[in-house]
Formats: sequence, structure tokens, C-alpha cells
Amino acid sequence: MLGYDWPRFHAAVNDLPAALLLVTVLFDIGAWLSKRQSLKAAALWTLWAGVIGGWVAVLAGEQAEDAIEHGEAIHELLETHETLALITMGIFTVVLVWKLFRSERLTPPEETGLRMLGVAGLVTVVWTGVIGGKLVFEHAAGVPTGMMKAEIENRAAGHHHDAGEGEEHGHGHADSAHKH
Repeated sequence: MLGYDWPRFHAAVNDLPAALLLVTVLFDIGAWLSKRQSLKAAALWTLWAGVIGGWVAVLAGEQAEDAIEHGEAIHELLETHETLALITMGIFTVVLVWKLFRSERLTPPEETGLRMLGVAGLVTVVWTGVIGGKLVFEHAAGVPTGMMKAEIENRAAGHHHDAGEGEEHGHGHADSAHKH
């Protein structure tokens, strides 16, 4: 798949939809506060893109789950991450379908309800990302066991900077021969 396996593809496609859904909610609130139609239109377009991209990320995540080595801790986090992603996409899909179905006939209470759903969806986007971050940064989900073993050995061996090397590369160590 263009040089990507499912875990890498999921990692490549999951950030943009989350950002678009965040911006959707901000545009929607901005349109409500300013009464600007341009922001309302921007909210709908970013919602479209966020929902389509979000479902691509969910499908890639489903495939990635089956492709990575994992134990019980990762499995439990994967299940939570998946559930939150499905809730998130369900919320934003309902908002999109409702807006398209009702179009210009949305009543003020409907708009308020959809705005509140959008904020709820934003909370679940963030929560989904937090769990995804735990998977990657705390449990190394997606990193093959052999690669983790090699990296542990590499880190145990340490690394030394030559004199002046730290400053050249922006490390800013007071002692340029600092061991990592």
C-alpha cells in the first residue's frame, strides 16, 4: 500500500480529520457568534472533509489493530481507542447528515443541539487522541518486538556528542560531551 503497512497508514491519516473536526466546531461557534454565512459554509465543508477522513482513519485503524504485535495492556487500550473513535465518528456523522437533511430549514433549537453535539464530538476527538498517544508513546504499539529489543540495546549503549556537536545540532548541552 504505497510503501505503508496498516499501522503506518493509520498514523498518516488520523491527524488531519481530527484537526478538521476541531476547526469545524470552531467555525460553527464563530458563525453562531458573528452570524457570518462564510463561517457557516466553512464549518460544513470542513465537517464533510473531517467525516470522510475520519472514517478512512477508523477503517485503517481497524486493519492496523490486526497487524500489530500486542499484549493485554495494548489490547485493552486498543478497544477503548476504537470505541471512542466510533463514538466520535458517529457524533460527527449524525451532525453532517442532519445538517444536509435539514439544510436551510434548521430551527434555532436544532442548531443549538447540533452545536452541542459538535462540542461533545470534539471532547471525544481529544479523548481518542489521548488514548492513541498512550498506545504509541507509552506502550510502543505498532513497533515490532524485535525492533524494540534492538532499540533498548542501542539506548543502553549510550551516545556521546563530540566537543561542540551539541550546540551545532541545537541540543544546547552545557557539557558538549554529555552522555544520553
